[in-house]
Amino acid sequence: MNIYWDSFKTFFKIGIFTLGGGYAMIPLIEEEVVNKKQWVSKDEMLDLIAIAQSCPGVFAINIATFIGYKLKKVRGAIATTLGTALPSFLIILAIAIFFKQFEDNRIVAAIFRGIRPAVVALIAVPTFRLGQRAKLNWFTIWIPVACALLIWALGVSPIYIIIAAGLGGFLYGKLEVKGKSKGS
Repeated sequence: MNIYWDSFKTFFKIGIFTLGGGYAMIPLIEEEVVNKKQWVSKDEMLDLIAIAQSCPGVFAINIATFIGYKLKKVRGAIATTLGTALPSFLIILAIAIFFKQFEDNRIVAAIFRGIRPAVVALIAVPTFRLGQRAKLNWFTIWIPVACALLIWALGVSPIYIIIAAGLGGFLYGKLEVKGKSKGS
């Protein structure tokens, strides 16, 4: 099968069946791209998630673009990006066209109230999986907790958190390398 068409269809399917945004897409992307298609490894997926979160723009588009680029460079990136963005675009277009008809509908409002808790679960599951793959333990669990509290309770910009975490990881890596070379 044509890899461009296959990657477009894969990401279109992910895009159309995912409610809750990019983070809710992670389990579907992982299932399709890592487990079924084996386009990237679990470790590569974790790295791609970290990079996609750090880049400006929509998370789902970023990760789709990176995976497409890994598959087939620019053309692969275009195929996966369009596959991810097109369902949302079409759904939002349909909502915009028909919204006035359903704006005050109690059934539609009830459906959205029911969807909200499910979206929270869809975001929580990949968060726990990422924590497991990042090898969080009792000595490192404070880092994501502190970062979340800084953002939530104190209103610190996530940009500062990302910069500080990157700097901290760089310095830790330097100290670790220095410590290993002294121990040799």
